[in-house]
Amino acid sequence: MIYHKTKAEIELARESALLVSKTLTETAKLLKAGITTLSLDKFIGSFIRDHVAIPSFLNYHGYPFNSCISVNDVVVHGFPNENELNEGDIISVDIGVLKNGFHGDHAYTFAIGNPGADIAQLIRVTKESLYKGIEKATAGNRIGDISYAIQEHTEKKYGYGVVRELVGHGLGRSLHEDPQVANYGKRGSGIKMRDGLILAIEPMINLGKREVFTEPDGWTVRTVDHSVSVHFEHDVCIGKNKADILSDYTEIEAAERSNPNLYYSN
Repeated sequence: MIYHKTKAEIELARESALLVSKTLTETAKLLKAGITTLSLDKFIGSFIRDHVAIPSFLNYHGYPFNSCISVNDVVVHGFPNENELNEGDIISVDIGVLKNGFHGDHAYTFAIGNPGADIAQLIRVTKESLYKGIEKATAGNRIGDISYAIQEHTEKKYGYGVVRELVGHGLGRSLHEDPQVANYGKRGSGIKMRDGLILAIEPMINLGKREVFTEPDGWTVRTVDHSVSVHFEHDVCIGKNKADILSDYTEIEAAERSNPNLYYSN
């Protein structure tokens, strides 16, 4: 079932989305070679609770951590661990919070040090594709218009692998609501979007082939060819003429630029 939110509910959802943005900003300040993803996860959990919210991912269908931190060839759902991050690593940090009855859920990909021209381009293009999709998130358009815009920019223009098995989704009082938002598809297909629909749009794009597999832990998703994967995600509300982006990358990008250990993609 698809739920369209009232103006009051949209503002509650915005508050949750902005807390995710704030958590990602503070996490960006900590990223460097030598830090462990488990220590980052502990920080994320504490930061969320200090702001009177609950980590959405913890115990969600048995998921055992506060966040998903996916490194290099891990597409999504990476388990935080004691392994130290290295110079050149690509890290997607995906965070969810539950506050005032509504979930926020979005992600940002960082690079420690200079990732090289090929991966730098992948990061830039994946972020661009997110905004290409958001441009289509308006009332009267169809879900497939978002999907097509992302696929056209990444796969058709640059030849990257667009992951099929994992998709974006509706967002609200539940972490995952209808409809699903694929990162590939046909223009004019799917449901017609209306005001008040909140979506988590999240391109997951591989440098190599699109195929992925899931580790025996049941969560960690990797690229089959072990190529690097990049993941960006925004929470948006469908509007009449343009999407209302509930999350905010502004401070995340400022922290990324200010951290000498990180590469800033644009």
